[in-house]
Amino acid sequence: MLPQLAHIDTWIFDLDNTLYPAGSGLFPQIETRMTDYVCALLGCDRTTGYAAQKAWFLDHGTTLSGLMAERDIDPHEFLAFVHDVDMGAIEANADLAGAIARLPGRKLVFTNGDAPYARRVLDRLGLDETFEGIHDIHATAYRPKPWPEAYRGLCDAWDIDPARALFAEDMARNLPPAKAIGMTTVWVDNGSEQGAVDRDVIDFTTHDIGHWLAGILEDAACTTN
Repeated sequence: MLPQLAHIDTWIFDLDNTLYPAGSGLFPQIETRMTDYVCALLGCDRTTGYAAQKAWFLDHGTTLSGLMAERDIDPHEFLAFVHDVDMGAIEANADLAGAIARLPGRKLVFTNGDAPYARRVLDRLGLDETFEGIHDIHATAYRPKPWPEAYRGLCDAWDIDPARALFAEDMARNLPPAKAIGMTTVWVDNGSEQGAVDRDVIDFTTHDIGHWLAGILEDAACTTN
């Protein structure tokens, strides 16, 4: 293990576009469903609906949070609708499953989606028995990443010492609050992030989380031999 990671005892991973490739096409299905939902709600065309969806995402952290704040929608209904997607877009990843299983300590998923959807994704990836738990949008009381309260709530719920935790995430905008409470941060730079990137809050950068984990585990094996 890299010396700067020797203290880590809790490994926290975002879900979408982090544990599976952004190019898989799964999340675009979700975005399309979100636009469908917004268009039906507002009675508007897709251009207007997409613009509203993105505005809520930027202003509130997720489209769901914006809809709840401004339209008082039922989050369970929304999540069931947008997550009704074809899981065939992603495939089992035995190498990633093996790498995460070998990490010393606890492993958690921290997602702005919900746990039922997360379990479907993890099952498809072959990661269904790899993680101790899922901290989802319901657990954050609908205050999603990057709201600082979401990270503090995660630590409280799972008794995490943030100074001994690592957080991997494809949206760089979600890393500053993790770094602010002492977490080690990994940015999975796969093209998902379209905004400005504050590299001062990023400890490690990779284009593929599986490749990065394999590298640090190989380093650990070489060190002990």
